[in-house]
Amino acid sequence: MPQYVDGFVIPMQKRKVKAYLRQARWGAMMWKEHGALAYFECVGEDLKPQFGMGFPKMARLKAGETVVFSFIVYKSRAHRDKVNAAVMKDPRMNDMDMKAMPFDVKRMAMGGFEVLVSW
Repeated sequence: MPQYVDGFVIPMQKRKVKAYLRQARWGAMMWKEHGALAYFECVGEDLKPQFGMGFPKMARLKAGETVVFSFIVYKSRAHRDKVNAAVMKDPRMNDMDMKAMPFDVKRMAMGGFEVLVSW
């Protein structure tokens, strides 16, 4: 049963979601190939919550932007560390041009999370 998740919140211009999708598919292939249990990339669709802060405010979205919520599932933190190390050592990672990212990397939020409930 999965016990650890890496989570990401990525603000980006709506017009760049298609370009991001190409990179997301590449990322899914890489992380799954190196052992991640599951890989999800989700684009905001219903971002007007009935209560709470909501992603637009939290991510400080600007006009014409949306948010991508992503997460990668692992067996444990140790498994996550092993998978991420393998991904970073993969020579195909050298093909990734950080300057060509379809979003501002400085605005991306991320973190590792222990699973509290898994139904």
